[in-house]
Amino acid sequence: MVTDYGFPDLEFERQIAESAGAEFEAFQCKTEQQVIAAAKDADAVLVQFAPVTRAVINELSRCKVIVRYGVGIDNIDIEAARERGIIVCNVPNYCIDEVADHTFAFALCLTRQVALIDAEIRRNEWNNTPARSMPASRQMTFVTLGFGRIARAVLDRAAACKFKIAACDPYLPAETAASVGIANLSLDEALATADVLSLHVPLNDASRHIVNARTLALLKPTSVLINTARGGLVDGVALADALNRGALAGAGLDVFEKEPLPLDHPLRSCSNALLSSHIAWYSEMSGGELQKMAAEEAIRALRGEPLQSRIV
Repeated sequence: MVTDYGFPDLEFERQIAESAGAEFEAFQCKTEQQVIAAAKDADAVLVQFAPVTRAVINELSRCKVIVRYGVGIDNIDIEAARERGIIVCNVPNYCIDEVADHTFAFALCLTRQVALIDAEIRRNEWNNTPARSMPASRQMTFVTLGFGRIARAVLDRAAACKFKIAACDPYLPAETAASVGIANLSLDEALATADVLSLHVPLNDASRHIVNARTLALLKPTSVLINTARGGLVDGVALADALNRGALAGAGLDVFEKEPLPLDHPLRSCSNALLSSHIAWYSEMSGGELQKMAAEEAIRALRGEPLQSRIV
């Protein structure tokens, strides 16, 4: 069964399930209680944004596998699933290029001040030089927090545009960093070095609000921040304050702690922030790929076959 989805239809999942001899059901659950009512007798659960909490997992009487539509798994209680012996999988191999493209589009738009210059023209202001400093890409350092699939794709794009590149990933082996010629910085070094800082780490207790008032103060006032990973990585109120004070040049955000972004959130009034609606994953290809990969992984788990992206 599918707890919730934002796709136009679920024909990929339905066909894959039925061809394997499984029944198929889909819902649009928003709450724990709705997920429990829908999923309590399911053998396999596919989830997009619905909460799969400990309370939910404790009520799953037959579940063998939970598959998250996407890379992040922060809406699933992994420890509760582990205790119940329920397999949890994600889909890490889709939308890598889409998210990398979206991230780098933010980077170029912010460093080239495209939105600010567009706004000037619409105010009938015509300036041949920008109001604030605009270094060339070859003068700037592009740093990713994390060095996974998407971060590497982003850094490839940055290198192609002549940015100096570096990463901050405590799990990156020194020999791997050396083999690809990437500087692996500490967090404080990354913050002090970055002209563009792009977040590509999972959300967990250690990474929640990794961008906060203290860490924002370590960035250069000319730097830009990009987050296409998870909204909870950033203290949005502290970021809005830094942007409004001129302590940070700009930010590009595709994800937020609460989605949709509340109407009264201070980020909405930041003229130097670019905001998009958790859409970095999307292309005409990526949605179908995600649906197909998630459903196929669920069937592999039910059949006891080797899995491609098992978390627990």
